[in-house]
Amino acid sequence: MLSERELAFITLHKDCYPRVFGFVRRRVSDAELAQELAADVFRVAWQKWDVARATEPAWLFAVARNLLGNAYRSHERQQALHLRLRESAGATGAAAERNEVVEHAMAALREKDRDVLQLAYWDELSIAEIAGVLQCSESAAKVRLHRAREAFRKAMPVRAETASQKMGA
Repeated sequence: MLSERELAFITLHKDCYPRVFGFVRRRVSDAELAQELAADVFRVAWQKWDVARATEPAWLFAVARNLLGNAYRSHERQQALHLRLRESAGATGAAAERNEVVEHAMAALREKDRDVLQLAYWDELSIAEIAGVLQCSESAAKVRLHRAREAFRKAMPVRAETASQKMGA
């Protein structure tokens, strides 16, 4: 049996989700990201149900606007990081080729995997700090980092010449 709060939330979601999703979708080019952000709006509404005006559509749009701002800033930081990586690479020949291979492998990963790898290697955060950023337990952060490393290994092209050099051939 659903509580009164749950029933009220279901009604709010049913009535407002299409409008909130439309608001977000008009501001981002990726439909999947729009769905994720719209769902996050209702996650925040559920969490703040008793302390905020979470039942008001205007409040939901304010939350959506804030989440969009966070998403834009995150995207801008990621673009700036890629630009810094390219600039700092400044290497030529084989080093530049390796950087390009790594860049392509990173681009092939899911955003969540890229984020956790960047937190670990570019930002040099500990597992505890990564868990804090991702708002999860340390064991979940370890698992996410492990899975991201595996995905990165699979995304990196295997080079026979590199393998043979390591074997001493």
